[in-house]
Parts: sequence; C-alpha cells; structure tokens
Amino acid sequence: MLEEPRSGRLAAWGNALLSGHISPDEAAERIVADDDGHRVAGLPEEESAEGVGLTLALGRLRALGAKGLRVALPVPGHPLGLSGPPEFNSLALDAGEAVLVTGGPALGLVPEVWSVGPEGDEVVRVRWRCRRVREAPPADVPSLGEAERELAEAMRDATEVLARLDVAGSGPVAEAALAAYRARAERGREVLAPGYPPRAVRVLELAQRVGALVDIARDEGHGAAVSAGQMAARGEALRPLERTARRARVAAYNAFVEELERG
Repeated sequence: MLEEPRSGRLAAWGNALLSGHISPDEAAERIVADDDGHRVAGLPEEESAEGVGLTLALGRLRALGAKGLRVALPVPGHPLGLSGPPEFNSLALDAGEAVLVTGGPALGLVPEVWSVGPEGDEVVRVRWRCRRVREAPPADVPSLGEAERELAEAMRDATEVLARLDVAGSGPVAEAALAAYRARAERGREVLAPGYPPRAVRVLELAQRVGALVDIARDEGHGAAVSAGQMAARGEALRPLERTARRARVAAYNAFVEELERG
C-alpha cells in the first residue's frame, strides 16, 4: 500500500502543473519517476497510435480546458472513483487505477504497463490510454474530512486486528516486513505535489500506514492464523480496513479538485 500508484503521480503532479506551481518538464519528470518513459494515446485530435510524449500530452489537456485531475482506484465490486461508461470502467478495473480529467472534455486515462529488456535489467514503460468518460460524480469518493475521520477509526481497528493476529511476534519475516514498512513510511511524505492542502498530505500518509499494516497482516506468512477458517476470519477482519484506506487515498489525491470545486 505504500507503493504510489501511477495514477496518483499523474494526478498530483499534473494538478501542480495545471495550477501553475511547476513547469511541464518537472511535472513529466515527477510522473515518470523510475519508469523508462510515459506516452499518452487517444487524445482528441491525436492520430498517432503510439501516442505522444507526456509533456506534450499534459499541454494538450490544458489547452483542451482541463482544470484538474482525479484518481480512481477500483477493485472488483467497488468501482471507487469511476463514473462510467462500463467500457472505461472495465479498462480501469483491469489496471486497478485510472485518472479522470475535470474541465474541458470528459476524458479518462488508464495506464498500460509493460517491461522490456533482459531479465534483471528490465525497464518499465507506460502508455496511458485516453477514453471518453461519463460526466457524473465519481463513485463512493469521500470528502477529505470524511476520509480522515474514517481513518482514525480504522487505525484503532487495525491495532486491534494486528494484536489479535500477533503479527509483530510471528517471526523474522513479519519483523522484516514491519521494518521495511517503517522505512518506507518516511519516504511516503513526499508523494503529494505543491498546491495540495496539508490535510491531504496527512490523510495520504495515514492511509498508506493503514494499508501497509493490512498488507502485512494479510500475508499468509505472517500472523497467527493457520487454519482455513482462521485465514477466512482474518480476511473478513481486514477487508473493511483495506477499503477505508483505499477510499482515503483517493480522497487525498482528489483534494486538489475538491478545493477547486468549492471555489
């Protein structure tokens, strides 16, 4: 859960560009991060099947009237952040993420990710597929305030669940996972771009923390659950925590647009 989704980087740094906080080149660099390169295919009036470079694509979206970018993080049975149509929702569900454009034409972007190169020296490339979307409120996205309140309750639940499953005391594998989580949590402080409210940064950090703890507890090698029944019970206990953390991540990334719509 501490891994930042590509849709989050695109929305966060794209919003910083649209609000004039950073240059197109810096936005593209931040979005690409450790990937080998990003292209965008299917933009209005764009003929190339291979798409255009990210800097040009961001400029094109701005010229089309884009004011902000939203994140969607859907999973089966929970189309979080999506607005339709079904064809776009299906693409986003397969990818596990998408970005929706606010202002200008109703557009959505879904990442297509693949690796090239010899084993052990692969590079990751990304092509964003741009499609028309329905102009409707995104599904099940809470306000930033709602997300923060839900997370506070989720953290209490997560603490109880982890104690019950004895995650911290279940051996060196769990201990290593917890240590890695703590180290990566510190790096999570830099994921949101200029222009976001401090509250959004706080909510995203907390959502990452809850999600990381859920991931550790869910891993079959961790925790005290050993029987099929115990595994099922653990899954049931953790599912609402994962959902809450995912909703909060979307609310944090979408806080820029939330403030924009409030004026």
